Amino acid sequence: MTENAFFAAFFFSCTAAVLIFAFKYASGVAQARARLAQDGAYQELAQSMAAAQAETAAALAALGASVAQIEARLGSLEKILKEVE
Repeated sequence: MTENAFFAAFFFSCTAAVLIFAFKYASGVAQARARLAQDGAYQELAQSMAAAQAETAAALAALGASVAQIEARLGSLEKILKEVE
């Protein structure tokens, strides 16, 4: 009977150690997958932000050109108004 108790104690302690190792390994794998998914989401966000920034820069350049054209027209209008006075 003591021999069976010894083997049972040895078996259960080894099984517990293996289960703990397996759970730690599975936890590490799950954390790595979650981190990978999060990194992918951040990369997508960074790419969309870069595209939005490029669009904003293009719109700003177009607005700058429009303002320059308006300033040129206003300058010629002022010149004409001064000649009329």
